[in-house]
Amino acid sequence: MAFTVDEDEQVSRDEDFVFHGAPENPDGTVRLLGDGPTEQTVTVDLGALPPAVRKIVVAAAIDGALTFGDVGAVHITTGSDDGTAPLAQATLDAATTERTMLLAEIYRRGPVWRLRAVGQGYDHGLAELVRGYGVDVAEE
Repeated sequence: MAFTVDEDEQVSRDEDFVFHGAPENPDGTVRLLGDGPTEQTVTVDLGALPPAVRKIVVAAAIDGALTFGDVGAVHITTGSDDGTAPLAQATLDAATTERTMLLAEIYRRGPVWRLRAVGQGYDHGLAELVRGYGVDVAEE
């Protein structure tokens, strides 16, 4: 999943939360592509993002009883989609009981976009994670 957030790390509208149920934000600048059950791709058109977007937060959540400790290492690769070698890679492999995890952040520093591998996990579920970024989650 991915969140396009402002300088307060909040989405400006719920549609700025991209996930399997809404795999693209309204302007098409952030998209989630499923490459099977174990691979997901988040694509971002950095040049077309509105100036109010300061960061794209890429995260993952596990449904059910499994944790990231059960899953094992999570690999992050970034680069262009033209088939060239990856620009950066990271392996996040210290998880234990976490059910949600912030994987990476793509953020503006002046006029330049940068990537930071994060690897911050939480024991809480998806609903609490998305609420933290300002997404309205209906109670079940």
